[in-house]
Amino acid sequence: MRSHNRLSETVHRMLKNQSELTNTFESMEPLNEQEIAFMTYWEQNRNKEKKVLNQLLVGLPLGILFGLPVLLNLFLGWYKRAGMVANAQLNPVIIITAIVLIIVFVAIFSRRHKWEMKEQYYQELKLRSK
Repeated sequence: MRSHNRLSETVHRMLKNQSELTNTFESMEPLNEQEIAFMTYWEQNRNKEKKVLNQLLVGLPLGILFGLPVLLNLFLGWYKRAGMVANAQLNPVIIITAIVLIIVFVAIFSRRHKWEMKEQYYQELKLRSK
């Protein structure tokens, strides 16, 4: 019986929060021209921007920006001791593979994050437009 009361209280609080959120969006001003233009753009391009290959290609410059300094540091040899340790104990193929994985991860992650931010903004505008 206690768990049923807790559950009903939780559901009641959630419904109250949902109605407050709905009221917040209802009291907002109508969409401006930029927001309408963004909604039109996003409806047309959201699926294209969600594809992993597109995210990789568009995010690649940022990924390279993260991976290139590591490569330069390793191959230019300005820190001799680290270079000696890396050459003696690590296979260069492993190092290159790790850096490529870092580049790919940063590229996809950054673009996916940007996609999520745009999608959230679109959903908020969609709620406001109702």
